[in-house]
Formats: sequence, structure tokens, C-alpha cells
Amino acid sequence: MANPTAVDSNVLIYLHDKFDTRKRTIAENILADAPKISSQVVSEYINVTRRLLDLPKPTILRQCAALFEHCELIIVNPNTLVAAANLIDKHGFQIFDSIIVAAALEANCSVLYSEDMQNGFTINNMTIVNPFL
Repeated sequence: MANPTAVDSNVLIYLHDKFDTRKRTIAENILADAPKISSQVVSEYINVTRRLLDLPKPTILRQCAALFEHCELIIVNPNTLVAAANLIDKHGFQIFDSIIVAAALEANCSVLYSEDMQNGFTINNMTIVNPFL
């Protein structure tokens, strides 16, 4: 992938939105491009969809595995956490956002799709993009 992208959990949650079909379609298109997904995002996604969908835990995990089958997972490691701490010091990110940004930077992503972070913010040649604007 020439310009790899990453995605925040808040974008993926719209895959299950029954009311906002525009946002659901955008989320589906982003996932269809096989973005890189950090283990932090996977954890957040599982936590939220478990409550939203009210499905048994094993079912949620199997659905998540199938959903992300074609995506590259970015494992959060100690270096990621140190980089995340540095991002908090420098830019004031929230703790979980800093982990997601640090992981995307480690994976050399050019875009991080997020609805909750500052749209258009560029850091180390990666731009945060709110795809729903």
C-alpha cells in the first residue's frame, strides 16, 4: 500500500449505525480499503460493540476477527507507549488517542481517520482526517 491509512475506533463504530446511513457507508468504504488498525482500536471497538450489539462475547470476538481479516494490525508495544507519552507532552492528546496516533505513526500511515481528533492536524507527515465532514 503506497499511502497506508489507519483508523480510530470511533469511525468503525458507524459500521453498526442503523440510522445514519451516510456515516455507515463512509465507514464501510474506509474498512474496504484495508486500513491499519492498532490493538488499542481493536480493544475499544470490542468494548463499544459489546454494549451496542448485546451479543455473546465469543460472537463479538469472531465477528471482529472476520471484520479485520484483511487489515494489518499494529501491535502496541513499549516503544509505542513511550511515543504516546511524548505526544501527550508535545501536543496534549488524550491518553488513548495518543496511543492510536503513535501506533499509526509507527506504521508509517499517511492518514489517520478519526471523528474525535482535530481534523487536518498534521504530525510527522501524517494527517488526521475526519471522514464525516
